[in-house]
Amino acid sequence: MSLQTKGDPTKQHWEDSDFPILCQTCLGDNPYMRMTKEKHGKECKICTRPFTVFRWCPGRGMRFKKTEVCQTCAKVKNVCQTCIFDLQYGLPVQVRDQALGIVDNVPKSAVNKEYYAQNMEAQMAVAEPGALAIDMSGSGTLSVGGVGGAVGGVGGGGGGAPGGVGVGGKVNNAYLKTLARTGPYYKRNRAHICSFWVKGNCNRGEECPYRHEMPTDPNNPLAKQNIKDRYYGVNDPVADKIIERAASRPRLEPPADKSVMTLYLGNIDPAVTEQDIRDVFYQHGTITNITLVSKQGCAFLEYSARSEAERAAEKSYNSVLLKGKKIKILWGKSKSQQSQNNASANINLQPVPGLPPSAKTGPGPGPPGVRPPQQKGLQGIHYPSQDPTRMGTSGKR
Repeated sequence: MSLQTKGDPTKQHWEDSDFPILCQTCLGDNPYMRMTKEKHGKECKICTRPFTVFRWCPGRGMRFKKTEVCQTCAKVKNVCQTCIFDLQYGLPVQVRDQALGIVDNVPKSAVNKEYYAQNMEAQMAVAEPGALAIDMSGSGTLSVGGVGGAVGGVGGGGGGAPGGVGVGGKVNNAYLKTLARTGPYYKRNRAHICSFWVKGNCNRGEECPYRHEMPTDPNNPLAKQNIKDRYYGVNDPVADKIIERAASRPRLEPPADKSVMTLYLGNIDPAVTEQDIRDVFYQHGTITNITLVSKQGCAFLEYSARSEAERAAEKSYNSVLLKGKKIKILWGKSKSQQSQNNASANINLQPVPGLPPSAKTGPGPGPPGVRPPQQKGLQGIHYPSQDPTRMGTSGKR
């Protein structure tokens, strides 16, 4: 249990909340879910203070889930109380902190954690959303309101009750957007694999609440996870896997021709205007020309310098959304390459030798049940192999 402050009962604040801070994945897809509430049911896995525990089943075939950390610790990191993933991007804390350059110096000793939690609660009680709180480590800044402006409430994404303390403020990080999951991942709520069934000793049969499946990889590093490493952003195997996968993603290589300063934008919604494109890409440099082809669903974006075009291609590749659609970004073709393609399109091909001079197609099919009229001569012949008299054969006259 947490250390109690002696002599001043007003400094002892244990959480008594009416609703948890959850992400959409942990909440599940059942709109008629029942949730139990236990006041001061367990101690927080981070600050070891008693807090209100909520327990629920996300859906059919899923395991029961409960809150693991208190709301104060969840608001400090802007994470879900159950999975400890970031509420706005749905990513582990380690991935988010590395992308934003945040160094976490949250105290880990019992007394310092108690003192730190009390200070955070006091700041959340009096501060307004978006106001600066304290400098956490010299490189990362704590701001009241969380990464997305305000944290708290079911569903995450920075859309809850104001007053939470999170890292950074309003952030527009292209790297995090490329890694962020666009929708909930409900497979994460599945029951665990039954270890007795794997050994062949499970006697519950269909009543067993665990999954009767063989593990794909017994030495999978994802099986070794704990809440404290996830919260503090160290030694998290899920974060390491996401970072490794992001490093191996294909990149948009610039062309060898330095005169190319045009980007091709595909998969554009017809409702997108030139101003919408300019509002997204103006931050990378000076835009000299935008050619929007709405019928083809594409556009051509030209910058004034090659370095600006390279920066726009690097920062925007696989990470730009216009009117809810992901934009495909490619480099434009050089003038020499375009001239080669035009020259190849104008090549005159030699005709097939031996074709009759008047190779015309026959009349179209007539009405149903009526035979088409027979053709005379060689009007229907298109190739020499179709000529029945080519090898000297004469038909009956």
